[in-house]
Amino acid sequence: MHRITTLLLAFLLAFAPSLEGRSEEELEVVELIPDKRASWSPTSLFSPITSLFRGGPAHWYSQREIVVRTTPPGAALDFFYVRRSFQRGFEQGDAPSKVVLPSPFEAGPHDTLKVRAFHDGYRQKEVSIDVRGHEKEILIELEPVANSLVGVTHLYFADRASISFLTEEHATFRVQKTPDGYSLILLETGVTPAASESLGAANDALVAGLVPQQLGQDLVVRLQLTEVAREGEMELRQRQSYDAVRRLNRFSIDIAPKNPSASSVQRAHAALARVRVADVSGCALRYEETLRKKLDAAGLARALTPSGSFTDPYLRAAMRRLGAVSPGAAVVLADGTTYRTDLPIELSAASSQAAEVRGYLALLRRFVTELEDKSYRRETLRGLIAPEVGPSDFDAILDESEVAERLCLARAS
Repeated sequence: MHRITTLLLAFLLAFAPSLEGRSEEELEVVELIPDKRASWSPTSLFSPITSLFRGGPAHWYSQREIVVRTTPPGAALDFFYVRRSFQRGFEQGDAPSKVVLPSPFEAGPHDTLKVRAFHDGYRQKEVSIDVRGHEKEILIELEPVANSLVGVTHLYFADRASISFLTEEHATFRVQKTPDGYSLILLETGVTPAASESLGAANDALVAGLVPQQLGQDLVVRLQLTEVAREGEMELRQRQSYDAVRRLNRFSIDIAPKNPSASSVQRAHAALARVRVADVSGCALRYEETLRKKLDAAGLARALTPSGSFTDPYLRAAMRRLGAVSPGAAVVLADGTTYRTDLPIELSAASSQAAEVRGYLALLRRFVTELEDKSYRRETLRGLIAPEVGPSDFDAILDESEVAERLCLARAS
């Protein structure tokens, strides 16, 4: 037994240096030694004596090494060597790093190492260390930025588009013009995976894409416009509001023509005029029933309730048209309540409860079909009734609803 223990200890001692070397290889080595040593000080005179009480001559005469780690790991690091308020050296690295400093004997009594850490989505942080100190390892704990982008909704309708950003705190942002569109800079804001996915899904006749990029503490969203939008001289309009129910801040960017014409409104009214009774009754209601079951009721209500969006007048006109093609010029809610849409007060009441009006989703589908190009119809309908649902999930819901409608038609024939 004694022999086995001896062999095991010998093995560990033999391989200990190599294991240590592997650990050190994972650290980026940064050498930060000024060209000139510090001027003479009384400490230099007494260093041979004081070294006897501080572990031997190595304390004063060996180069100092400090391991710098961060939480989360992988932060970018800036190293500054400061002597009497003047910078004497600068290097960069990534955490974890091992910084090599001059020996305490060559350093001055006021020499300082400053380490500044950066990580995307986190606040930068700076720490200072006395070069003659005793630290062998430091951990810099970074704090997340103050705000977070948690959701994005996108809407295109009648030659206009709107993008809404949902943040946990009030957003501070800047808008800059770029050759292919705009850059939206959200200061001290991170982005959640869900919001990032929603940004990547935005695409319509005006918006070619939304590309997020985290640059340190700030989130930059590149709004790329299509050629049609760039040639059409579009402008951005900003709106801000607060969602008290979800406790989220919303700011919206509307993309609209600088010189709007009446043609878009006329096309929309003409499209509504082509909606018939068959579009909101019979098997069209089977389509709507399936659609309602799959959509979140609260999300549907948020999408259809008037909110100051450019789509509000169109949705109100759609409600009026639904009443016009319904018996008695009245729309019916799920609980049986009826409203006459030819009366302004009752039309407003119906619009405020649009998510509960029977036939309304079926009418909006027909409205979009009559108005928009085929390639954008599903995305347009999603923006109107389910902007919080991802494109792939919404496509699956529509597919199921259309299957239910076709089965209904097959049974009826």
